[in-house]
Amino acid sequence: MKKIVFSVALSCYCLFGLTQQNSQDKKQRPNIILFLVDDMGWMDTSVPFGDSIYPLNKQFHTPGMERLAKEGMKFTNAYATPVCTPTRVSLLTGMNAAHHGITNWTSPIKNTNTDNDDEQFLPANWNYQGLSPVAGIANTAYATPLPQLLKENGYFTIHVGKAHWGPAGTPGASPYNMGFMVNISGNSIGHPQSYLGEENYGNIPGKTSANAVPDLQEYYGTDTFLTEALTLEAKKAMSGPIKNRQPFYLNMAHYAVHLPLYADKRFFQKYIDAGLDSTEAKYASLVEGMDKSLGDIMDFLKQNNVDKNTIIIFMSDNGGLALAPPRGGKPNTQNLPLKAGKGSMYEGGIHEPMIVKWNALVKPASVCSSPVIIEDFFPTILEMAGIKNYKTIQQVDGKSFVPLLKNPLSETKERIFTWHFPNKWIPGDGPGINYRSAIRKGDWKLIYNMRNGSKELYNLKNDLRELNDLASQYPAKVKELSFLLTQQLRKWQSPMPLLKSTGKPVSMPDEL
Repeated sequence: MKKIVFSVALSCYCLFGLTQQNSQDKKQRPNIILFLVDDMGWMDTSVPFGDSIYPLNKQFHTPGMERLAKEGMKFTNAYATPVCTPTRVSLLTGMNAAHHGITNWTSPIKNTNTDNDDEQFLPANWNYQGLSPVAGIANTAYATPLPQLLKENGYFTIHVGKAHWGPAGTPGASPYNMGFMVNISGNSIGHPQSYLGEENYGNIPGKTSANAVPDLQEYYGTDTFLTEALTLEAKKAMSGPIKNRQPFYLNMAHYAVHLPLYADKRFFQKYIDAGLDSTEAKYASLVEGMDKSLGDIMDFLKQNNVDKNTIIIFMSDNGGLALAPPRGGKPNTQNLPLKAGKGSMYEGGIHEPMIVKWNALVKPASVCSSPVIIEDFFPTILEMAGIKNYKTIQQVDGKSFVPLLKNPLSETKERIFTWHFPNKWIPGDGPGINYRSAIRKGDWKLIYNMRNGSKELYNLKNDLRELNDLASQYPAKVKELSFLLTQQLRKWQSPMPLLKSTGKPVSMPDEL
């Protein structure tokens, strides 16, 4: 009898111990905040990501980013895609844009291809209906979203701000369909109608467009700038899981600094006084308002004693807009020393500011120069959350950068990075814009122009500005990278534009 009692007691103790351990594991799992900025360029910050402090760094004031960089790791070779929706889908799926086939931005209106008309090409058969967690919807990428996996594994999932994964009327339009438990202002739109609370963020009877920002009625008629309203709502949303000691994932996706350019009155005048023209002063005020949001969230975490157990990942979704107008100054100077800007396959269009703070793992004020790309965020965040052996509908292309957070010098093998834009983003062509593919291996980068079959070759270690095309000097390297790029595009069955003259797809890089 004593043995039976002892056995039951031991079993109860073991069960209690296991439950207690699981509870501790749950409590110890880190909160994760992805702070994603819209259209922010590599140079739109007082934090230098280059080899020195450049003139543009001195133009901006971002103390929140400076603080984050001092407490975390700065990535100097972080990449996204040339425009927004492909990046956002790659983040949620772990797939390269050439693989998921959402290669351009998606319209808020269903069944709308956003490609501009072209004299030479018919549109590629890309997935202009966006991301879908539901099978069988035409022109969508069917995949398991990251927030769904986090939710299934005990995370409280929050989306705040811009979503832009698919048109209204499709599953991709709603963050709830992606696994988010809370959604504030996320839907099918890619930019706000208005940043002003006085204008109800666009929700004015008779003047409302598809780009009016949803929710936020509490701030209608006030002087609360959109960036501030989203920040206040994010803090409210985090309060619940913090109180319940439940790990949370916050997708803090600001509409800033996307067009239309509005002056954030809290910061605008200081930039006018500093000598910026009114257009660039508006832009700089949008940047500083975004940065204040970052600082406010960091303060909130500290005030609630969860800062040491919260990972913050800062990233932009594509390069800074360099078209002037609507930007001020001369065209394609807004990201210098990087070439060109948003929409381009040059570094100005895809090279992003990225910082990661993780007290448990990352050495403060550290720097990583190893290249990473946006699809890497998917496996990285799942590893951060301690989620293993997960199942996805899609094949994940990304690679976790957690080893780099432990040791920024741990990456020794040359990875291959691919970009693909078989689309017409703007009516006219610009530097590196429209109908381009690119590949990077080690220090070498090849850009393929589908319009005329030309190829450019750059050594980014020696020439990050992409001023010296080495294609004629290194034909063997051009041939190697052309083959690797073609191999990847064929493997993924990537969409290609069709020649109007023949109705056939444009030639692959290794066919020329």
